[in-house]
Amino acid sequence: MEGVVNIVEEIFTLTEPLNQWVRSLLILGVFIILYRPVAKLIFQSMMMVTKRTKTDVDTKVVQSFEKPFRVFLLLLGVFLAVRVMDMSPGIEDVIWKAFRSGLIIIIAWGLANLSKKDSGIFENLASRFRIEVEDILIQFLAKGMRFIVIALTISIVAQEWEYDVNGFVAGLGIGGLAFALAAQDTLANLFGGMVITVDKPFNLDDWIETPSVEGTVEEISFRSTRVRTFAQALVHVPNSRIVKEPITNWSRMGKRRVMFNLGVMYKTPKEKLEICVKRIDEMLNAHSEVDKEFIIVRFSEFSESSLDIFIYCFAQTTQWAEFMRIKEDINYRAMTILAEEGVEVAFPSRSIYMEDHQKNKSQDKEEESGITEIKKS
Repeated sequence: MEGVVNIVEEIFTLTEPLNQWVRSLLILGVFIILYRPVAKLIFQSMMMVTKRTKTDVDTKVVQSFEKPFRVFLLLLGVFLAVRVMDMSPGIEDVIWKAFRSGLIIIIAWGLANLSKKDSGIFENLASRFRIEVEDILIQFLAKGMRFIVIALTISIVAQEWEYDVNGFVAGLGIGGLAFALAAQDTLANLFGGMVITVDKPFNLDDWIETPSVEGTVEEISFRSTRVRTFAQALVHVPNSRIVKEPITNWSRMGKRRVMFNLGVMYKTPKEKLEICVKRIDEMLNAHSEVDKEFIIVRFSEFSESSLDIFIYCFAQTTQWAEFMRIKEDINYRAMTILAEEGVEVAFPSRSIYMEDHQKNKSQDKEEESGITEIKKS
């Protein structure tokens, strides 16, 4: 770097006796004008090279460092523009520290871009080593990587400015007990997120149900799991709570259950009831959207106001709207069968038997006269 600065100084000294400010502004202007085309040319050349390789990892690395490299060219221009000026050793030392700190931050920026979930770097590495990685684990790794990059960047920049990081860590150790007590919930949520990542009771976009929430999983972070309810509200559930609750993952169903009782009138003849049960069973077995593995259609019981036909089967879908359409179609077909056989669907009813009031009175009088005669005798 010192050699480049000396060459620039010699060129300006040999060509024209310019003062320091003019030389500084010229250098800065040249970098401002040329940094975009130079960066574009360099990255186009690098992309041509990376596209010839068998993996996409190097392409993702180049894309992640494209914007940070442009900022680096501007930082280099500012640094060279300032360096051609005469400065005291103290100010020169500050400039060198600022340049190195900026360089560290630019590298961290590129690494942070590379660790994003949408960069695809984790998927590419997993496929290269033939490892199956869930989306939830990729998201967790991406956030953990960014956290590590940021923490290391702060530590290195602090050391560059001669800040005693070891003393800061020792200070944290002295107050470690108080910090641990204050951060119990945070640590519990962090370990809860790790349990979710390793155990994988659900994944992103899964429909889950717990005693506290039901909806679609949108994001899993260090602290909480974000669930979008069916009312379109966003619920943040702490990880420490959700791992303690029973979790029903409806998205992992292979099929959805259809189960209900179809009640018919008590006046339905036995022969008609047997025909309806048989035809409904045949209808379900012939239905293209009903799973054929397990189907039950039986005359199950005598209920209070109907003869109940028990229907049990599974629809070949897990989507709620599609399931409701199939269930509706089953209901329509069952109604058609009942109508064709002349069987009526029962409704809640109650029979009331009324006695003749006059007849009751005459009976009461006869009983009273009989009792009187017995007394006289």
